[in-house]
Amino acid sequence: MNADPAEIQQFDALANRWWDPQGPFKPLHDLNPLRLNFIEQHASLFEKAVLDVGCGGGILSEALAKAGAKVTGIDLAEATLKIAHLHQLESELNIDYQVCAVEDKAPSAAGTFDVVTCMELLEHVPDPASVIQACATLVKPGGHVFFSTLNRHPKAYVQAILGAEYLLKLLPRGTHDYSKFITPAELTAWARDADLSLHNMTGLTYNPLNKRYRFTDSIKVNYLVHFTKAMT
Repeated sequence: MNADPAEIQQFDALANRWWDPQGPFKPLHDLNPLRLNFIEQHASLFEKAVLDVGCGGGILSEALAKAGAKVTGIDLAEATLKIAHLHQLESELNIDYQVCAVEDKAPSAAGTFDVVTCMELLEHVPDPASVIQACATLVKPGGHVFFSTLNRHPKAYVQAILGAEYLLKLLPRGTHDYSKFITPAELTAWARDADLSLHNMTGLTYNPLNKRYRFTDSIKVNYLVHFTKAMT
């Protein structure tokens, strides 16, 4: 299984706080409008089949569903998915949540989805290239794949670990392992090996004064990437 059991346990332990906008997942709540905006800039969502890989408690999945997409969310953290199930009942949304790994889903659902999203997951798995290959398998020819992750750059260590986890306490300590951060060159090379073509890459930055995220030309810390799969 391409997952770290300690990582899954850590997220499951915080499952009940996924939808607390001031809790340990506050950065995801704050980032979500930008993530959705980036996706909608490059892909149509209305009535499209969308797979949210590593969906967690469903923050992005629900935003995609509200935009009109037919959403499937997959994750390996069972307690977290239970929270996602409960919250979608409150939101009156229809999202198909499944406990499974993306590599396990790929063989039976190859070429099924118009859009595949995989946000803030690659830096938490032992083999990110495997996840990227599975996402490429699952998307339809001509479809869209979106990733977001953290760059293995000194500035990312300062901001995402020292700043976010220790100084500002935006995230629980130990959320990230700098050695697992992924450079844009590594990500694009793995995507190219999976027959995905790069279309757009943009950075995200956090302003601790107004406590807001915004897009930036710098990809030294957080960055979002849009790929497409060639038509066959």
